[in-house]
Amino acid sequence: MLYYYANTGHKIGLERLRRGAALLNKLNVQGVETQLLVNDFRAGLVARELGVTEYVTIEGIQDIDAIAQNGDSIIMDSLEDDHGRLVKYCQDFKQVWRFAHDSNDSAIHSEKVLGLDTVLVDDTYFDTDMQKEERILFFLGDADYDKTILGNADFFKSFDMELLLGNYFFVKYEDDLAKLFSTLHEPEEYEDLVKSTTRVVTASAQTAFDAKVAGANVVYLALPAREMYERTLLESYGITVIEGFDVDKLKESLQNNLSNDRQVIEKIDEEKILF
Repeated sequence: MLYYYANTGHKIGLERLRRGAALLNKLNVQGVETQLLVNDFRAGLVARELGVTEYVTIEGIQDIDAIAQNGDSIIMDSLEDDHGRLVKYCQDFKQVWRFAHDSNDSAIHSEKVLGLDTVLVDDTYFDTDMQKEERILFFLGDADYDKTILGNADFFKSFDMELLLGNYFFVKYEDDLAKLFSTLHEPEEYEDLVKSTTRVVTASAQTAFDAKVAGANVVYLALPAREMYERTLLESYGITVIEGFDVDKLKESLQNNLSNDRQVIEKIDEEKILF
């Protein structure tokens, strides 16, 4: 059994779940027996929407061995401190992979480190036959614990945007957000909206990659507390990166269509990544 642990929650969102689901869906097609490990019930429900039916909720990275057994394999997608647990995992499990925490990260024991350039996009976004609708879609991420959107109200009032709500947004918060956007879309619409939208603005690197593959003009808002990939990597794939909530920069970026002479995001090659 291969277990994929994705750190999730109402403060950090579901980016790691989304890229994990992309890999697990690919592995399942190949007949690999897998199970997703997440931190809360809501993340499990979203996983099902993404095509991953087998999941278990655990407290954190130190509890992986409460589910996985000796001889299993694990992938850890988290920035949590494992408090030395990695040593035991490398001893007990057949194979251990973990995503790099930064550009200087390297293997400590016998684990394999997946570099910061590991981009995982579900095959569904490569189907570009869906008709595009001319709109600017904004997606901060699945969580906005600090009410970042509301705190930058003047920025959003400068644009005619539609908002894709996050899975951890509260109802009362949605009422306030409705005053800043022309349309609010439910989280369950994520896939269809990302695939059918011409211009996507997001602070989620995973969403930026999903939308780019689907053929959108993508602008990534670099917010330090949220970054999962290095900005130069996104730029190498033709994704425009701007610092924070800069009205002038975003207006300029939305008017520009980048040329196609950039790196092309490829479908997941599970053999190349893991074996």
